[in-house]
Amino acid sequence: MTTPATTPADVLVIFGITGDLARKMTFRSLYRLERRKQLDCPIVGVALDDWSVATLRDRAREAIEAGGETLDEDVFARFAKRLSMVSGDFADAKTYERVAKAIEGKHTPVFYLEIPPSLFGRVVEGLANANLTSRARVVVEKPFGHDLESARALNAQLSAVLEEWQIFRIDHFLGKEPAMDIMFLRFANSVFEPLWNRDRIQCVQLTMAENFGVEDRGSFYDPVGALRDVVQNHLLQLIGLFAAEPPSVADADGLRDKRVEVFRAIPSIDPAHYVRGQYDGYRSVKGVAPDSQTETFAALRLEIDNWRWAGVPFFIRAGKALPVRATEIRVIFKRPPKLAITSQTHDPNELVLGIDPRPGTDMIIQAKEPGANRTRSVDLSLIFAKELGEAPEPYERLLSDAMRGDSTQFAREDGVEETWRIVQPLLDNPPPVQPYAVGSWGPADAAKLCAGQPGWREPWLGG
Repeated sequence: MTTPATTPADVLVIFGITGDLARKMTFRSLYRLERRKQLDCPIVGVALDDWSVATLRDRAREAIEAGGETLDEDVFARFAKRLSMVSGDFADAKTYERVAKAIEGKHTPVFYLEIPPSLFGRVVEGLANANLTSRARVVVEKPFGHDLESARALNAQLSAVLEEWQIFRIDHFLGKEPAMDIMFLRFANSVFEPLWNRDRIQCVQLTMAENFGVEDRGSFYDPVGALRDVVQNHLLQLIGLFAAEPPSVADADGLRDKRVEVFRAIPSIDPAHYVRGQYDGYRSVKGVAPDSQTETFAALRLEIDNWRWAGVPFFIRAGKALPVRATEIRVIFKRPPKLAITSQTHDPNELVLGIDPRPGTDMIIQAKEPGANRTRSVDLSLIFAKELGEAPEPYERLLSDAMRGDSTQFAREDGVEETWRIVQPLLDNPPPVQPYAVGSWGPADAAKLCAGQPGWREPWLGG
C-alpha cells in the first residue's frame, strides 16, 4: 500500500543549491539519474544568491563537466528543463511563500537541506509555517550534531515539526554500493554466515586511509577532527552493517533496527583504547590554529557485547596523510590447528571487503607450495566493477531512494544518538595528540591497541 512515506516525490526542492555540495555532488548525481531515466520530477533551487534560471543551468552544466561526466546534450536538455530557482533569505517568511508558489499543485515534495545544521530548525519551521510539511520528506546532511547533547537537541528540533518517517539523514557511506554488498555477501552465500561469529573470527579491522592532507579545508576541519568527521558516522555505520543480524522483514526499519541493535551492544569506548595523531605540518595549514590539538588520525578498539560477537575486538583507524588511499573491512579468522603433515605454523585466513577506491573482495587462503611440504598465502580477488559493471554513485543512489521514500540506507534518530554515545567518552577525555610523519601509518602507539592480536594489516588495493 502506498503511503505518504513511500509515495514517489513529485518535486525536489534543494535549499543551498548554490553551495559547494551541489557543485561537487548534487548536480552530477541528478544528471546521472536523468541519464538512467530515473528522474521524473521538477527541481527547485532555493538560495540567498540572486541567480536567474539561466545562471542555475549554466552552473549545473559546469559542475557536471567538472565532475568528469561526458555531457550528453539531449540528456542535459531534459535535466535543465526541470530546474527553476527561488531566491531569498531562509529567515524570511516570504521566501517560503515563494517556495510554496513554485511547487503549487505538488503533494509529496522532498526538501533537501544542503545547508549548515544550525539552519535546519529555521528552515523546517519556515516550511511548516507555510503548510508545506504534512506530506513532505526532508533530507538533511551530516554532521548530525558535534556530540551526544547537540545530536539530541538537533533531533528534538527536527521532531518538533516532522515525524521520524519524514526525516532522511544522509550518511553517504551507507549509499556506497560495496557497503550495501556487505550484508548480501554474508547472507546470500552460505559459506560465510557460519563463520561470522566469535568462534571463527579472531578480530576485525576497519581502515579508512587517505594519502592527502586537509588541503584547503583547514577552517572546516580544525573544529571537527577525524573522530567526528568519519569515525562516529561513516565507520560505525559500516560496523553496524557488518555485525548486524539478518533482518526478519524487508521494510526500511527492518535493517535499520538491526544496525541499531549493534550500536546498543557496543559499550561506550574507554579513552585508554584510543590513540590520536596529527600529521607533521598540519598546524601550518591555512585556517588551522597554530596550537591546534585536533586529531588528523584516530585509532581505537571497541567490543560488541552480544552473543555473536562477545570477545571479538574490532579495531578502527582513520587518518589523513597516510601512505595510501583505501577503505576496507578486514576479517582475520582464527588460526587453524597444527597439522601433523608439516611443522609450519599457518597464517590465518583473511577476508577483505574493499570499499574504496576499488570495491571488491579478497580472500586470503593457505595453499601448498609446489614441490614443498609447506604452504603460503594466496589471494582470491574479485573487483566488482570488472564482473558486475558500473554501480550508482552514493549520492545518486541516496537521492533516488529519498525521492522514492526508501529510508533503508539513511541514519535514524536512535542510531545517530547511539553512535554519539559510543564515542562521547573520547570527546570528554581525549588522550594527548601525538605527531606522526606524513606518509606513515600514524603514531606508533596505534600498534599497541592490537596487543595480543594480529597487528594492523596494510590495506588491499585491489591489485
